[in-house]
Formats: sequence, structure tokens, C-alpha cells
Amino acid sequence: MKFLPFILFTVLTNAAAQLMLKQGMMSLGGISFAANPILKLLQIVFSPWVFLGLCTFVISMASHLYVLSKVELSFAYPFLSLAYVAVAIFAYFIFREDLNAWRIAGIGFICVGTVLIAQSGRESHDDGTKLAAAPMQTSEISK
Repeated sequence: MKFLPFILFTVLTNAAAQLMLKQGMMSLGGISFAANPILKLLQIVFSPWVFLGLCTFVISMASHLYVLSKVELSFAYPFLSLAYVAVAIFAYFIFREDLNAWRIAGIGFICVGTVLIAQSGRESHDDGTKLAAAPMQTSEISK
């Protein structure tokens, strides 16, 4: 649980990047790659919101790499699903996107699953290493 703030920072920067990319693409309007696809791609990448979103993704990835160096992948990675929750909620308020009962139910399931995964992390040391389990005998496995 010592690294939970870093995991949540990764989640929030990931969600923020998605919101910035959406804003950037909305500000560009309709996209057509027919005339000059390379020029259009450069225009997209270097538009202010898209560029800021991509930079935020780099920060999120750096944070995620730090987290992966400290905790198990099977513990850290599922927390990224909380970015779906954050994006859905912020998109509702910022972009007026639909947040219907099905989406709210899905968000609830994601949150419950993430809480269950977080509870599994209580078995770990503060330094991020998992406590060693007692070795099982072959006779115990066959029971």
C-alpha cells in the first residue's frame, strides 16, 4: 500500500491525457487524410491539446514504470482500470457525454474489482516485495 499514491498518480495522469486528447481532436474538427497524410498527422500531433495529452501520457508511463519496479504487475496493472472511471465521470461534466445506468453499473463493477485487488496487496511488505509462502509438499497438492 506504500506505493498506492504513485499508482493513483499514474491513473490520474492517464485519464487527464485522454481528456486532453479528446479536447484536442474536437478542436481540430473533421479529420481527412486524403490530401497529405503526413502533414495532417503532424498538424494533429502538434496541436496544443493533443501535444499536451501526449506529454501527459509520457509522464503517466514514467510513473507506471516506477510503480512496476516496486510492486507486482498483477497488483499494479488492474488499477489502471480506474482511469475508465475517471474518464467517464470527467467526460460527463466536461464534454456532456452520456452517463447512463449501464455505464454507472460498469463503473461500480470496476471500482469493486479494484478494491478487491487492493485488498490483496495487504499481504505485501512495504518495500513492495511479496511475503514468501511456505513451500507446499507434493502430498499437500494432491489433497
